[in-house]
Amino acid sequence: MLGLNLDPATLIAVAIFLLVGFPVHEFSHALAAYRLGDGTAKLFGRLTLNPIVHLDPFGSLLLVASALLGGFFIGWAKPTPVNPSMLRGGRRAEAWVAAAGPASNMGMAIVGAIVFRVLDAIVGPGAPGFVVFIGDVTLWFVFINLALFIFNLIPIPPLDGSKVMFALMNPRTVWQIRPKLEQYGFLILIIVMIVPIGGMSLGGRVIGPLLNGLLSVLVGA
Repeated sequence: MLGLNLDPATLIAVAIFLLVGFPVHEFSHALAAYRLGDGTAKLFGRLTLNPIVHLDPFGSLLLVASALLGGFFIGWAKPTPVNPSMLRGGRRAEAWVAAAGPASNMGMAIVGAIVFRVLDAIVGPGAPGFVVFIGDVTLWFVFINLALFIFNLIPIPPLDGSKVMFALMNPRTVWQIRPKLEQYGFLILIIVMIVPIGGMSLGGRVIGPLLNGLLSVLVGA
């Protein structure tokens, strides 16, 4: 049986991410679209950092569940409504809007890593317990942001990476493959991220080394 990960630092980091990470991610999509001429997200009240309007119950529950099971973090907020026909700059603008969300995750990871390194430099060995705990929470916050940064850039619908890919591809090719990918995207994601091949999923084989590499660069872990 799988053991539950009840580490308080991890659970608090997840709670912070639900209240900060998801809202910042979706707000970034909305702000990018608004700056590029599409006010759809603002019209629907999504141009805000209020977590209530962004949280998706199932996506949030999945993030908590994945944290409890340990080893991976998967979750999502409510998709930000965007009308590509309203964007200035055509298909490239759609790519910028899609990339804004993952970019915000990387930004939050960098901020968290700076906080972690400052704490580590100031306190050093023999730090009080509460400082160590804050450091652990911060480290997990960085980890979650990096995990979802990489996950969201997977070029499979409905993830942001697919929108970036479609915006940069030949329109005829997009017209041919996009309907099928959008129809079966969620199933493909399940296979890629969950179905084990030789003891580990294909997604895990790719995301794991990338995640560890980025984490090492940012915090030296």
